[in-house]
Amino acid sequence: MDSRTLCLGTLILGDASGYEIRKMFEEGPFAHFQDAGYGSIYPALRKLLDEGLVAIIAPAPEATEGERGHPDKKIYAITDAGRAAFREALAITPGRDKIRSDACFLMFFADWLEPAHLARVFDDYLAHFKDRAAFVKSLDPEGVPPGRLFTRGLGVAFYEAIAAYMEANRDMLMQTRPAAPVEPARPADAAE
Repeated sequence: MDSRTLCLGTLILGDASGYEIRKMFEEGPFAHFQDAGYGSIYPALRKLLDEGLVAIIAPAPEATEGERGHPDKKIYAITDAGRAAFREALAITPGRDKIRSDACFLMFFADWLEPAHLARVFDDYLAHFKDRAAFVKSLDPEGVPPGRLFTRGLGVAFYEAIAAYMEANRDMLMQTRPAAPVEPARPADAAE
C-alpha cells in the first residue's frame, strides 16, 4: 500500500499529527501488517494537502510527550474529497504479501554464523513474535468494528504460528554446522 493511502486510512480514524500517524504504525492498529516512516509520511501529507484530500486544523492541541519542542506541530484532518479518494484506493486488488526479515536472512545463512550469535538471533526473533502476540491480545475489543477485530485475530494467529514453528524446530536450526572458511580472494600479483 502506498504512503498516501496509508495516511488517508489513518486520518479516517481521526485527526492526527505526523508523529501520531507514525505511532499508529509503530504500536497502533497497523503495527503488525504495515510500516510507514517519517520519510514517507510527511511527503505524502504534503501531497495530500496540495490535492485537497487533507487539511491542517489550527490551532494544534498541546504537544504530546514525544513531540515536546515542536511548537509548529500540525494536525491533519481528512476532507470529503480525501474520504472519496480513500474509498477509491481501497477498490484495488491487493498485491501479494512478502515477509522482509533480516533475522530470516541471517537464519537462512545459519551455517555462516557463530553458534552463539545464531542462538541470540533465534531467541530475539522468537521473543519478538511472542511479545507481539501478547500485545495484540491485550488490546481492548470493546466497540472495535469487526474488520479491525478480524485483523487483530489474524495478527495473533500469525505471531503464534511463527512462535510455535520456531519452538518446535529450534533443534533443527541449532544443529547447523559452520561452513568451511572461505579463502579470501587475492588480487593478481602485479610483480609477476
